[in-house]
Amino acid sequence: MIPKSHPRYHSLIQREKLVEGVKKGITAMQGLIAHGRGEMFDYVLGEKTHDFAWEAERVAVAMMLLAERPVISVNGNAAVLVPEELVKLSEILNAPLEVNVFHFSRDRVRRIAEYLESFGAKVLAGCDAELKGLEHGRRIVDSRGILIADVVLVPLEDGDRCEILKKHGKKVIAIDLNPLSRTARMADVTIVDNIVRAVPNMIKIAEELKDAQRSELESIINKYDNREILRRAVEAIRDYLTEIVKEVLV
Repeated sequence: MIPKSHPRYHSLIQREKLVEGVKKGITAMQGLIAHGRGEMFDYVLGEKTHDFAWEAERVAVAMMLLAERPVISVNGNAAVLVPEELVKLSEILNAPLEVNVFHFSRDRVRRIAEYLESFGAKVLAGCDAELKGLEHGRRIVDSRGILIADVVLVPLEDGDRCEILKKHGKKVIAIDLNPLSRTARMADVTIVDNIVRAVPNMIKIAEELKDAQRSELESIINKYDNREILRRAVEAIRDYLTEIVKEVLV
C-alpha cells in the first residue's frame, strides 16, 4: 500500500500500474526502462504541464478533429497508464485505438486489446498489414487503422516509426517527455508532457473544440511552430535546473 501522503505518491502509482501490466502480459519489461527515462525528463520539467505543452495539445486536438482517418496508436505502457482516458479521447475525436507494439506477439496484442475493451474501447488489433520501411514489430499494423490513417497520435517515444509514418505521408502527433529525442524532432506536433496529464488535457480541449468551425481549427494549426515548442521545452528544463542549483547552493 502506498499512502497518499507519500511525496512521490503519483509517481509510485504509475510504476505500480506498469509492474502490474508486466504481470498481465500487457507491458513489456523494456517498457519499465522507457518509463524511467521519461520520468527523469518529467522531473526536470517540474512535473507539470507547461504552456508550450498546452499549446501543442490544443493543436493536436484540432489536427485530429480535422483528420479524415485519425488513429490513436497504443502500446503497453499507454494502455495501463491511461486506459479510461484513451477510450474517452477516442470517442470524442472519433479516432479508433490501435494496438501497435515494438515487442510484438499476437498474444500480447490480444491481451492489450482485451484490457482496453474492458474499459469500453473499440480496438483495432487485426495485425493484417505491414508498414513498409520498418523491420521490427511496429511494422505490423491493422489495414483499417494506421495503414490508411492520415493523422496518427503516438503516445510515448518511438523515433524510427515516426520517421516512417511521415514518409508514408501521415501527420504524426507525439507525446514525448524528451524534447531532444528523434521522435520529438521528427513529429509534426510534439507534446512535451506526461501522458497521464496530456491525455486528460486533450479530453478537455476536445470537448471544447468538437463543435468548432473548420476555419477555427485550421487557424489554430496554422499558427503552430513545433521547433519553437521544442525550444521552449528545453529552456524550461534549463530554467528549472538553474533554480534547483540556486536552492542547493544557498
